[in-house]
Amino acid sequence: MPVIDAHQHFWRMADRVGEWPTPDLEPIFRDFEPSDLKPLLKVAQADGTILVQTRESEDDTAYMLDLADHHAFIKGVVGWTDLKAPDAAERVGKFAKHPKLKGLRPMLQGISDLRWICDSAVEPAIETMIEHDLAFDALILPPHLPHFHEFAKQHSQLRIVIDHGAKPYIAEGKISLWRKGMEALSHLPNVSCKLSGLLTEAGDQKPQAIRPYAETILDLFGPERTFWGSDWPVLRLAGDYQGWHDQCRDIVPVEHHQAVFGGNASTFYRLNG
Repeated sequence: MPVIDAHQHFWRMADRVGEWPTPDLEPIFRDFEPSDLKPLLKVAQADGTILVQTRESEDDTAYMLDLADHHAFIKGVVGWTDLKAPDAAERVGKFAKHPKLKGLRPMLQGISDLRWICDSAVEPAIETMIEHDLAFDALILPPHLPHFHEFAKQHSQLRIVIDHGAKPYIAEGKISLWRKGMEALSHLPNVSCKLSGLLTEAGDQKPQAIRPYAETILDLFGPERTFWGSDWPVLRLAGDYQGWHDQCRDIVPVEHHQAVFGGNASTFYRLNG
């Protein structure tokens, strides 16, 4: 079974003038391209990755697809397009023609309207995603959970994965309301969850602080709907690639390693088809 990092990024600072990441985020304030990640994948014995968008820009999606065309380890791309554009269905259909475009991700965490995704204006785009068997990556925060549940329940044919466990407030030690929202989502069979991004949410807490949250994800979504991602290079704000990989392998029971560290991502993102 291949080992798949289900969530990583590349970017060029020349494309991001005045955007995130800002200079104060020194560990990630530079270009990150395939040559930076390849040595880390080799040490972790990872066979491939899912490259995920970081800008609300179709140019960024085109950049990632070009990288995927030239680097075999990039097994799939999760891109971006404006899901509420008048021609959103056509835009989705255009990107879906690329064999490595596996999904789309609106950056919901930065949208002040918590019910943005529940607007009927997204329906043509979502229907086209379902038609082309594209996945939906959900970049959400705990306050989004009840509203996103409404969306996910309504679109039972849409394959959905929650990025970074919905970014629980680990640094503040808050877990109960987050767990309640995640539990509701876990009852929907079309929803999976990534074991990613948690270390960054821990802030000044010790790495061990993420264990209750990671174990909650595994408990709720089970080993069949949980899959691992590095969130590299954002991960560099809190730790290193191998350290996060090893920490998660310690948390996930050995009998579920093949599924969580590769099999589930391969199935979810249709990497074998």
